[in-house]
Amino acid sequence: MSEKINLKLDSNGLLPAVIQDARTGTVLMLGFMNPEAVKLTLKTGEVWFYSRSRQEMWHKGATSGNRLIVKEAAIDCDNDAVLVKAEPMGPVCHTGESNCFYRKLTLDMLSD
Repeated sequence: MSEKINLKLDSNGLLPAVIQDARTGTVLMLGFMNPEAVKLTLKTGEVWFYSRSRQEMWHKGATSGNRLIVKEAAIDCDNDAVLVKAEPMGPVCHTGESNCFYRKLTLDMLSD
C-alpha cells in the first residue's frame, strides 16, 4: 500500500504542474492543477489542468488534438508542486511551438 499524502494547494486551491518531455527532458509547459485535475491526469493517462482564465477544467489537446500522454508523475517534497513526464502528441504551445519556453529571456527585455 502506498503512502497517503495531502496536496498543499495555494489560496486558489491550485498547485503548479511542470510538464516535461519524457523522452528528451525538455520542459514543455507550466500549468495549474486542482485536486480533480491531478486525479483525472492519473486516472486517464492524459494531462488535465484547471484553467485559471476560464475557471474550468481543461483537458490538454481536447480541441487541438495535441494531447500529452502521461508516462510518469511525481510530487515534490513539500506536496505543493507536480512534475508530469509526458509524451507530446504535437506542438504543446498554443503558438504552434513545440514547447512554451521557446523565447530566451534577457535583462533588456524587461520593462521598468
